[in-house]
Amino acid sequence: MAATFLTVGSLTSSSINNVGEQLPGCLSLKRVPTHLRFSNGYRTKSASNPNLKAVEIPRQWYNLVADLPVKPPPPLHPKTYEPIKPEDLSHLFPDELIKQEASTERYINIPDEVVDIYGLWRPTPLIRAKRLEKLLDTPARIYYKYEGVSPAGSHKPNSAVPQVWYNAQEGVKNVVTETGAGQWGCSLAFACSIFGIGCEVWQVRASYDQKPYRRMMMETWGAKVHPSPSDVTDAGRKFLQVDPSSPGSLGIAISEAVEVAALNADTKYCLGSVLNHVLLHQTVIGEECLKQLEALGESPDLIIGCTGGGSNFAGLSFPFLREKLAGNINPVIRAVEPAACPSLTKGVYAYDYGDTAGMTPLMKMHTLGHNFIPDPIHAGGLRYHGMAPLISHVYNLGLLEAVSLPQTECFQGAIKFARSEGLIPAPEPTHAIAATIREALRCRETGESKVILTAMCGHGHFDLPAYEKYLQGGITDLSFANEKMKESLTTIPQVA
Repeated sequence: MAATFLTVGSLTSSSINNVGEQLPGCLSLKRVPTHLRFSNGYRTKSASNPNLKAVEIPRQWYNLVADLPVKPPPPLHPKTYEPIKPEDLSHLFPDELIKQEASTERYINIPDEVVDIYGLWRPTPLIRAKRLEKLLDTPARIYYKYEGVSPAGSHKPNSAVPQVWYNAQEGVKNVVTETGAGQWGCSLAFACSIFGIGCEVWQVRASYDQKPYRRMMMETWGAKVHPSPSDVTDAGRKFLQVDPSSPGSLGIAISEAVEVAALNADTKYCLGSVLNHVLLHQTVIGEECLKQLEALGESPDLIIGCTGGGSNFAGLSFPFLREKLAGNINPVIRAVEPAACPSLTKGVYAYDYGDTAGMTPLMKMHTLGHNFIPDPIHAGGLRYHGMAPLISHVYNLGLLEAVSLPQTECFQGAIKFARSEGLIPAPEPTHAIAATIREALRCRETGESKVILTAMCGHGHFDLPAYEKYLQGGITDLSFANEKMKESLTTIPQVA
């Protein structure tokens, strides 16, 4: 049995005992299995250790800023270049999220109502990829944290739910956002449907066309969805005038959503990655994973995650980085990005806008330039010109490493993973899977039995057209245009 932790439902002891009577034709279960009960009523079963402790939903988010030896540079006002003040952000975000963005507290309590909604899918499974190990004939032990069990099919609701909750607490009527692959847009639409808030989404044009079912999911949850660039906003119309067939980018979509939030008093903006408070919310992933591995008596030698804006990677790795900084463990932490949009490995570390139109605060980050429009790779969630400022800072301190991979290698890895482990990954985590396979094959050569931990941050059920294209030989490696990046970098602000 490959699973290390599997949630198997929220049946009570009595309902399990009587399941044969309740469901005609089913085998009656005479004994209750020795599962472990989670705080939300879910159970977990281990194939290898029946005495594992229950892993509960975290009650606090972890803030890495508190433990860093050097604090990250502050965001700057886009016009004055002075450190931004809380009131400068009040037209975009509710007060509590602004506080979290600038917080230096080590832990921040998760509201009870948010924990309750997390209980729809958390804790998420940590699964040992034994069949993949066998396929690769590697002595490495591969574990993946699977976030695709959420209602939206990815890790994104971990932040969407608290963001919408804080907005609802302040009486906000509508929220707007951008989305690349659609995972974030779906997650925000889901959260808004729970709290009764209006939701409007600008989906990057390339993904809007490639992934129609994600748009349908958003609309099912009540959201209004526009392809970006659109003719709904001034920013969108300007981009369309320059290139009517623009594939769009996350930077352009952010500009459109921010414009709408700035012009409407009853509307706030939500971001699905990059900002500190988003990375903070995602740390529930790593906090659970620490306890799950501890219960198995394992400690990772290598942690691998895909990076676009950085929320999934930070969510998995930051709690482990806390333990590394404390001297308790010493894993290598590796970010994996697409070769066509390599902000960490090819970009510069400088202050730049988070959006293409230059409407957001300036953030010190690894950037390809806010005017950089990545080629339309199928990993739409990784097509962002910059990297989260906090991840960029940590990378600059030498606390993590980064590599970039071409999309054909990523799809090759995804096929191996799907045909051994059964799960079809979204194009984004295929980058982490491909890098994991590289390392596992290296272990086969060296004989090292490393423990490799990776993040499977979402399923690919709505990305099947990309798989069809790959299987038919239609996927190619899109090049990274170095000249295009150099041109884009000439437009970033010159901040001392």
